[in-house]
Amino acid sequence: MSLESIIKEGLEKNVSDIHLAAGRAVTYRVNGDLTSFDSKPLTPQELEGFVKELLTEEQRKKVEQVGGVDFGFSFKDLARIRASCFRERGNFAFAFRPLPSRFYTFEQIGLSEKIVELCGRPRGLILVTGPTGSGKTTTLATMLNYINENLPKHLITVEDPIEFVHPHKKALVTQREVGPDVLDFSEAVVKTLRQDPDVILIGEMRDLSTMEAAVRAAETGHLVFSTLHTTGASRTVDRIIDVFPTHQQEQVRIQLASTIIAVISQTLIPKMDGTGRVGAFEIMIATPAIRNLIREGKTYQIVSEIQTGARFGMKLLDDHLREHYEQGTISYDAMINASYDPKDLSEKVVRSMGTAKVKR
Repeated sequence: MSLESIIKEGLEKNVSDIHLAAGRAVTYRVNGDLTSFDSKPLTPQELEGFVKELLTEEQRKKVEQVGGVDFGFSFKDLARIRASCFRERGNFAFAFRPLPSRFYTFEQIGLSEKIVELCGRPRGLILVTGPTGSGKTTTLATMLNYINENLPKHLITVEDPIEFVHPHKKALVTQREVGPDVLDFSEAVVKTLRQDPDVILIGEMRDLSTMEAAVRAAETGHLVFSTLHTTGASRTVDRIIDVFPTHQQEQVRIQLASTIIAVISQTLIPKMDGTGRVGAFEIMIATPAIRNLIREGKTYQIVSEIQTGARFGMKLLDDHLREHYEQGTISYDAMINASYDPKDLSEKVVRSMGTAKVKR
């Protein structure tokens, strides 16, 4: 199989990931599960051919030096592909993630109008969190595209690699890639502050220096978006604070309490009808009460504030999972497996629907 035909088949079948490894047929991830369609095992020679076809000389050197390289490329005009090439057992291997060729609306990804309002804030920190493959990139792209289409702002992204390409619309968009354009995330954010930005996207807050730069940028009058591989709003706040040395944590708590706007924590759940996956969200909006809890180190009480904060657009993940289940969108097992508190959620479902109607 040619690399073009492999990617094209993946796009036609609406896969979320494509894996190429020696001794294994081309493997696709569909609705969260791995599967191989009719093809013979790939040989080391075929994979070497893909490396020569796809990677630059500099990228090939990086694979040999450090064992792998991440990059992005456009596949014709059909999709943007996020790629990772690496060595395993002495052979080359690839992982590709096709990104949607179009931008989704807030309604299509399942976010309310309350989130749209946040995109117009002049300053602060908005975090989109969740495990790998939970749709964070798509959610951020939706938010940035809304700003791009509606607000006359300077929007700067720092990514590794660039994923969605944002053409200039009402906003001016500057997209910088770690490696080719700038050394690292923290250096990019510091330099970005001198480039007259209104909105800054930091692809991922990977380390202490990047987190410091993100909080400082939000504090100095910019709207900052970023991601973390955490689950839940309170865990996200704790994670950021815990990264800092003990003697700095009190100050960071105060800074975070004043700058954070929202935490959107998400996951993707397979639909019962097999037509794809649906997003389930936990949404925390930084009300004065929540800011006070962060400032006082009482993040364990954030869950209670989210439970009673529906009028502000807040929602717990388990409540959103229950909505999907009761609407017949996802199965009972899928709901329970994705929940934070399976026992409590199961009891809520029984109380809401009655034992006889719960399909386990």
